Amino acid sequence: MKILAGDIGGTKTSLAVFEADGTHLETLDSEKFSSQEHGSLDDIVRQYLNGLSFDCETACFGIAGPVRSGKARTTNLPWEVDAQHMTENLGFRQVFLINDLEANAWGISALDESDLSILNEGKPSSGGNACIISAGTGLGEAGMYRDGSLFRPFASEGGHSDFSPGSELEIELLRFLRRRFDGHVSWERTVSGPGLVNLHDFLCEFRKTDPPGWLVKQMRQGDPAASISVAGQSGRCPVCLEALELFIHLYGAEAGNLALKIMATGGVYIGGGIAPKVLSKLKEPAFMQAFSDKGRMAHLMRDIPVRVILNDRTALYGPALYALKRTVAGG
Repeated sequence: MKILAGDIGGTKTSLAVFEADGTHLETLDSEKFSSQEHGSLDDIVRQYLNGLSFDCETACFGIAGPVRSGKARTTNLPWEVDAQHMTENLGFRQVFLINDLEANAWGISALDESDLSILNEGKPSSGGNACIISAGTGLGEAGMYRDGSLFRPFASEGGHSDFSPGSELEIELLRFLRRRFDGHVSWERTVSGPGLVNLHDFLCEFRKTDPPGWLVKQMRQGDPAASISVAGQSGRCPVCLEALELFIHLYGAEAGNLALKIMATGGVYIGGGIAPKVLSKLKEPAFMQAFSDKGRMAHLMRDIPVRVILNDRTALYGPALYALKRTVAGG
């Protein structure tokens, strides 16, 4: 059975075709598209299918946004996606839509140890739940409850929950962000690519300093968050370094919040495109200190395994495995 799998994000859309044999997946083809350059997911999928020399029977897409009754409105794109409409208009026998972080969670079972980098060995509970948090264009979160010997992923929109400051500096950050976003401030406004830009802008105002001209030029010409990250890691810009370190601290704090709410004693996975690019910073003490700094629950947090996902195809493996499971189970 050939399955078209998709990872649909605010910046890029990745598609791949897998040949499914039992629970084994073989990649037949893959391609990436700029999400911003297309008017809909249907347009991208139609363009991709036209270039293939074979047909796909089933499709499953991980969507960055809430999925309800087979329909989704993407959070960081002006797209509305309808599984039934895609089935009828693109020639599939069946189309599934799932939240992108739920899709990532499904993909974890396809990973090897070499696809993971350990931040905290911990003491995993064999019967415990697990969770995944991923910073990219937005902040995604999902849980995995233990059903016998298997994890069963489920979606959440936890990245849009209220940001909670934990220091005097972060209280000032909250005030800055409330002005910028007219009231409500979510964790996504701090822990994401755009969130890193927000942190940098805040620190420039708070420290009463202007960004250097070369950085302003780089941010205008390319990815602003990537420019800040590179400048911070190289030590070329002190404010960029402070912004990156604040980002790492907040990432750890919210990962710990999610772990507590899910009771993820089976493990926490750090996904998304940013984590592998700042892995050396994640391995410094700050991330795990913020993760574990939960007062009376600190002892519990120190026992939770924390791993960074290095394989960027996890978000494609997941939809394929989900579609395979649903198809084998009869829909």
